[in-house]
Amino acid sequence: MNRKILCLKDGPYEVRGPVRIEDADGNVTETEGMAHHLCRCGASQIKPFCDGSHETAGFVSE
Repeated sequence: MNRKILCLKDGPYEVRGPVRIEDADGNVTETEGMAHHLCRCGASQIKPFCDGSHETAGFVSE
């Protein structure tokens, strides 16, 4: 399966394909081909994952 990272307009990074994601505390998530969304705005309460906070934070990617 191909790996791909998309920068969603005014939103998070979308990670597709089999990828190992390790956070700052060493917790590991294996994507196993599922899409995961990583915070890009810095406001998420579940970093490194997106919780939709970019919408209320007014994050603009461009």
